[in-house]
Amino acid sequence: MSPSRTSRRLSRSSLAGLALLATPAWGDPGALVLRQVRPSLADPAVRQFDEPSVAITAKAMPADAPLVVFLPGTGGKPENALPALRVAAQQGYRVLGLEYDDDPAVVQVCPRDPDPACSADFREMRLTGGGRSTTVANPTAEAIVPRLVAALRLLAKVAPDEGWGRYLDSDQPRWSEILVSGLSQGAGMAAYIAKQHAVRRVVLFSSPWDFTGPERRPAPWLYPTGATPVERWYAEYNTRENTVPLIRAAYAALKIPRDHIRVFALDLPAGRQFNGPNPYHGITIHDLRYTPDWQAMFGKGIDAP
Repeated sequence: MSPSRTSRRLSRSSLAGLALLATPAWGDPGALVLRQVRPSLADPAVRQFDEPSVAITAKAMPADAPLVVFLPGTGGKPENALPALRVAAQQGYRVLGLEYDDDPAVVQVCPRDPDPACSADFREMRLTGGGRSTTVANPTAEAIVPRLVAALRLLAKVAPDEGWGRYLDSDQPRWSEILVSGLSQGAGMAAYIAKQHAVRRVVLFSSPWDFTGPERRPAPWLYPTGATPVERWYAEYNTRENTVPLIRAAYAALKIPRDHIRVFALDLPAGRQFNGPNPYHGITIHDLRYTPDWQAMFGKGIDAP
């Protein structure tokens, strides 16, 4: 992406190009500043998976606040995770719910491939646009790391006082200042990132499920050791999800401390319709009754003034 193209694009759109969803203040749940960041605005090379990413901060957020990067599940939109992401922001984080290439899912492809490395190669392609995957491909510009870098650069350009640029080291994320999180396929990507890079913390919602062979053994990449120490890993699952055995096996392979794993067990909220074959899966980031669990999983970023 050339600077001249970026400058022309930003000069036409400026901050108005990032849809402002709330007004700033600090001290209550309605005080957060939410913006939608369209990936193709951040990088014109993006051609697909162009639903808006969601950026959350507050005007009074300290400069050294860490960042949460949240990756939705297959076919999901970043805005679908707003209940949990608002809680993360209230814990003292800047937050970026990132749109990325999330279809198909790893578990729709790799169980048919006898290569035990299939899921690791798949996730490397989705993360960086490189590697040796023979089952999936995406342009480098549409991989997670380039999208994350482009979104942070755009936010730093149009909102220079908000501190988004501090999460970049040149053309790479500053992983030591980033908590990676996600739901379902996105949790698998967060786990994969944390195995490759030493991140501040990992928060997994109901995944990964990656397995290999007819015995459905956890994929080799799940086993330690990784770059992020195990004491920084946190996770949850709902007891009535369809994939509980796979989730438990993956968490055991990752050696997540047992007291860092939350087990959700509430009934579905009354008065709401939940369609699909696995309704207890997505509810883990929607049901505000789990707010205390979310707070414990994300931990404190920076205390609110």
